[in-house]
Amino acid sequence: MPNTVICTFQSQQAADQAVNELRNNAFDNEISVLSPDKGQNNNNNTENAERGDNVGNGTGTGGVLGGAAGLALGAGALAIPGLGPIIAAGPIAGLLSGVAAGGIAGGLVDYGIPKERSEYYEQQIQEGDTLVSVKSSSNKVNDAAEILRGQGGQDVEVH
Repeated sequence: MPNTVICTFQSQQAADQAVNELRNNAFDNEISVLSPDKGQNNNNNTENAERGDNVGNGTGTGGVLGGAAGLALGAGALAIPGLGPIIAAGPIAGLLSGVAAGGIAGGLVDYGIPKERSEYYEQQIQEGDTLVSVKSSSNKVNDAAEILRGQGGQDVEVH
């Protein structure tokens, strides 16, 4: 049965380092990243997302996700009501694009995170943090949690 490890990072650089470390330890397609678009590039990411540009093809996000750029599964910019543009990479990106009206918390609940914690993580993203999650088998989930803790992840939780 898959489990989900979730945490936040205050800096995009720390989140990128954590993603790279996860990838170096055989986590790849299981990694998801959500980050506010802090205007670190000159593109309008909402327009890019509507055109289909995404992290996977190297356009649209202009390196905002750094180390997460290799997460080709459903990556790109989303406009979340009340939050503005969000850069999403990994399996959670597709889930969020279908529930944009419900916000990030609604998508995280659908991803298996309890409602109260989903609302907390949405608030953290709204305040500028980057969320990193890994959905994996129960025998690997503790390894992912340890990697995230070792990289400075805040509020590392397994659900």
